[in-house]
Amino acid sequence: MRTRKPCVAGTFYPSDKRDLLKLIGDCFTNELGPGRLPRKEGGLEEGLIALLSPHAGYIYSGPVASHGFLLLSERKRPRTVVVVGPNHTGVGTDVSLYPEGKWLTPLGAIDIDNELTYSLVRRSARFSIDDFSHASEHSIEVQLPFLQYVLGEFKLVPICMLDQSQETSLEVGDAIAEAIVGRETLLVASSDLTHYEPAEEARKKDEQVISAVLALDVGGLYSTIASTGSTACGYGPMAIAMRVAQRLGAEKGTLLKYANSGDIMGDNRAVVGYSSVTFEKGR
Repeated sequence: MRTRKPCVAGTFYPSDKRDLLKLIGDCFTNELGPGRLPRKEGGLEEGLIALLSPHAGYIYSGPVASHGFLLLSERKRPRTVVVVGPNHTGVGTDVSLYPEGKWLTPLGAIDIDNELTYSLVRRSARFSIDDFSHASEHSIEVQLPFLQYVLGEFKLVPICMLDQSQETSLEVGDAIAEAIVGRETLLVASSDLTHYEPAEEARKKDEQVISAVLALDVGGLYSTIASTGSTACGYGPMAIAMRVAQRLGAEKGTLLKYANSGDIMGDNRAVVGYSSVTFEKGR
């Protein structure tokens, strides 16, 4: 059984368990966060299909990310979380599922949901199964301590995307939507927005991207990325979340929070944009 060890513990977030728990709590209570800690016990309300969550270092994007995880804490808890992230390293297969095993964080080990993993493989030839695509990729890893903080126990299906084309994203989204019907499953799409542009310019581009996301307009997302020159890194995972949301009964997305690194650090010369978006059935 493989165990995927953390690759950005100690850089993107603390490697010490106590320090990590404190920083996550601070993200929730930060002035750019929701201002309160998540519920210890889940709610009864169902219908949360997907979250769009940023994946920078916690001091930068954690307060924005915590908005989505707070809402998750108030809903019925999923048994499995599918986390789709872009492949930043360029190493690996086009769309990679992690093999049987565990993912380790400073907060403990998370079991891979083998049944759902192989259900996805059977549904689409786009998927490959390998561990090397995931070995040095941070976009999935940084979501996990937040999920552990809120959910405690859950199973995981990590999906790392090198091919983020519209065609691939739609096919992968369809496969996920079909595979999770009837399962207590949440999808987390991991993406940051504009990278290293002045805050005002970044906000204008990000507003256009977010507008397409909220409208569940996958074609509009890709045309906006092209026309604005947006450097959003996880547009494939965004498109997958939008497709799954459409297929499972969402009418639109809801923007919980937008901010950029300048809002946190005070330097607006070259920022990275972050958003927290939810997709819920019937909303």
